[in-house]
Amino acid sequence: MLNFTYHNPVKIVFGHGSIAQLPRLVPADAKILMIYGGGSIKRNGVYDQVIAALKRNPPAEFGGIEPNPRYETCLKAVERVRAEGFDFLLAVGGGSSLDAAKFVAAASVYKGNDPWDMMSNWARVPADSLPVGCVLTLPATGSEMNGGAVVSREETKEKLFFNSPHSFPRFSILDPETTYTLPSRQTANGVVDAFVHTTEQYLTIPADAPLQDRQAEAILLTLIEEGPKALAEPQNYDVRANLMWCATQALNGLIGCGVPQDWATHALGHELTALYGIDHAQSLAVVLPGMLRQQRERKRAKLLQYAERVWQLCDGDEDARVAQAIERTEEFFRSLGVGTRLSDYDIPGDAVGTVASRLEKRGVKLGEHGDLEKKDLVKILTLRV
Repeated sequence: MLNFTYHNPVKIVFGHGSIAQLPRLVPADAKILMIYGGGSIKRNGVYDQVIAALKRNPPAEFGGIEPNPRYETCLKAVERVRAEGFDFLLAVGGGSSLDAAKFVAAASVYKGNDPWDMMSNWARVPADSLPVGCVLTLPATGSEMNGGAVVSREETKEKLFFNSPHSFPRFSILDPETTYTLPSRQTANGVVDAFVHTTEQYLTIPADAPLQDRQAEAILLTLIEEGPKALAEPQNYDVRANLMWCATQALNGLIGCGVPQDWATHALGHELTALYGIDHAQSLAVVLPGMLRQQRERKRAKLLQYAERVWQLCDGDEDARVAQAIERTEEFFRSLGVGTRLSDYDIPGDAVGTVASRLEKRGVKLGEHGDLEKKDLVKILTLRV
């Protein structure tokens, strides 16, 4: 097992009716700006619950955060925070609203010329970033229990992220009932997102970390079991609760303790989203099967373990088991209604070279070995045309 330091200060408040606990979680004298997306929280009743809970200290509102929050939109929120003196941000919605709130919390007190600089130099995220709380309505990104934030810049077609100890939410409220009315597409995306978050930390190379491996496998098995149920029974509380907790556990840092991590699938996926506008989870479903096939020899030991423990593939030739495990993964994504090929989203074949060149130019170290080159990225994406 590798050396690690683990610290997670987020208070999770989980379960039915938990939005009502907002008054004891938000400081009584806070000047609150509520940040949310396209208005689904007003249709599903979450907005009314938040307003009712905070009736003694009503929040101001900033809506319109995009599914991949845009830097340009976030800057408008920063202007409001600075002009009106808000000192507490409450994100209500999915990971995009929370990522935007984290960025705004940092950018509002950033002393440099351009807050975008934080995305390439995480050390610049201010230690005095404004406090952020969360009411989660879409389990997927795990942002409710980590210090990461992903933001897209329309001007440059970039989708970048920072990860800072100064950006953990103070609390996150997780009520599974808020997910009952999610469209099937968002439910499926959430399952895929959590699944790939897990594989990025699990399908690498052995590190003699059996506990972390089994924790990751438990998340994957639960997603495989519960994902289809959520599509068939959208108001099954137990199913929704299990999916919500899986998504949080997939990226709160615990399963990544002391093990090598990859994140090349995410890097490629971010480029596809930035350039072609597909959903984040859709981009991951496209890239992961190609990544595993192209890197199957380097990931062989963990792929065999994955084949046996997650897909119960124990017999036959090792190469065949590895191939079957990757095929089962792709079939699972497709069974949820999520496409796994560039052609499923009308992305042209020349995207392969474009995406690989952008990452090469940025000088990002990709893969658990940090040595994937442009030719490797081209091979990965060529398998997904």
